[in-house]
Amino acid sequence: MTPFGGLERLRIVRPVRLADKHETQERAHGYRGQNDSGDRANRGIGQALVVEALRRGAKRVYAGTRQPLADSDSRVTPLTVDVTNVAQIQAAIGSVESLDILINNAGVATYDDLSDRTALEQSLAVNLFGTYGVTQAFLPLLTSSQETIVNNVPMMAFAPFPITPAYSISKAATFNLTQSLRTLLARKGVKVHAVLTGPTNTTMTRGFEIPKASPESVARAIFDGVENGEEDIFPDPLSVTLVEWWRGGVAKVLEHQYAALVNAERGQAVA
Repeated sequence: MTPFGGLERLRIVRPVRLADKHETQERAHGYRGQNDSGDRANRGIGQALVVEALRRGAKRVYAGTRQPLADSDSRVTPLTVDVTNVAQIQAAIGSVESLDILINNAGVATYDDLSDRTALEQSLAVNLFGTYGVTQAFLPLLTSSQETIVNNVPMMAFAPFPITPAYSISKAATFNLTQSLRTLLARKGVKVHAVLTGPTNTTMTRGFEIPKASPESVARAIFDGVENGEEDIFPDPLSVTLVEWWRGGVAKVLEHQYAALVNAERGQAVA
């Protein structure tokens, strides 16, 4: 018996290219009439997030991509950002006046069997350290607005997909990073959400024959989850089957207990 209805029907059609050496997603966008920031705005979930932010009334969307992006909507400000490039991240900061939501949607995935350290280092550089670097860079703006960080950490953060273990490892680490930031930044008034995305119809899942959610429906669910104050957002039919298991499970209980311990110690230190 499995909680993942539909995965038993997974069929992989090879060969399929999941990603080139650096297929990252980095983007910034504005929400609630102000400014947002997120990842890879030119396709897939990234593009859908830009469209959804605008639909919900964002006055300014900072859309970061590795390659120059042309957008006809005057509310979209393109930013050329590779999340592994510190200089580009710093340059992007100078273009952003204020920020309400930072959406880290960066991702690179390749087939590997962990026999080559390079694949693991590449995944960690983009998926973990890219997310960390962008978050730290934009944190002063988010602290000032006391707003929101959203990190896209797919379901593989819970369990590794055997043909993309480096990607799975990096996303598990990113999920832990997200949980840690959630506790550490709470006292600064910054909210941190994790998005546990299931199979979505993007280039990363091309060749996987399994029911997939549309990027548009995932984007809507992400914004709905943020508005509803959900710490962990399950934005598609497959991932939503995990909600009860996750929210009532030992890992989530431990996360809250650890957070309470940290907050208690801070309270004693202040006293």
